[in-house]
Amino acid sequence: MTIAKLVHELNEDIRDKEIRLIGDQGEQLGIMSPAEALKIADERALDLVKISPQATPPVCKLMNYGKFRFEQSKKEKEARKNQHVVEIKEIRMSPGIDVGDFNTKLKNAQKFIADGNRVKVSVRFRGREMAHTDIGRDLLDKFAEQCADVANLDKGAKLEGRMMSIFLSPKTGK
Repeated sequence: MTIAKLVHELNEDIRDKEIRLIGDQGEQLGIMSPAEALKIADERALDLVKISPQATPPVCKLMNYGKFRFEQSKKEKEARKNQHVVEIKEIRMSPGIDVGDFNTKLKNAQKFIADGNRVKVSVRFRGREMAHTDIGRDLLDKFAEQCADVANLDKGAKLEGRMMSIFLSPKTGK
């Protein structure tokens, strides 16, 4: 699975009238026909690779293409290894939650935030609880207040159907 597939034109595939040639050390070798450039590439036992097709004239470089592709794939693997995917963790509560349960859910949320994930905190209203959505809003506000030292409130309490939820994201710049 590669992120971006760069397809380069190689050696005999380059069919432009003239090209700007760059040597394997990065030196300018001037503007010439692809045939001349291919002859120079063969003498140095290197590949002729078109690196900038949209330039006028197109820019080609002398390089060991197999080694170049290997280096590119190594760089891609390293980049993939170092990236962190931010997940959204969800914590659900009911309006009648007790102090102990509330504190447990609060600790879990703080742990998720410390790991660098976003947290969606939601309160589900059942039956007659829909008449008292203010209790849920107070609960979510209290939750956000308790997490204020480690997280920012992204979206305030919003009622969607029978669920009221807020989003918390980790504070940046530690």
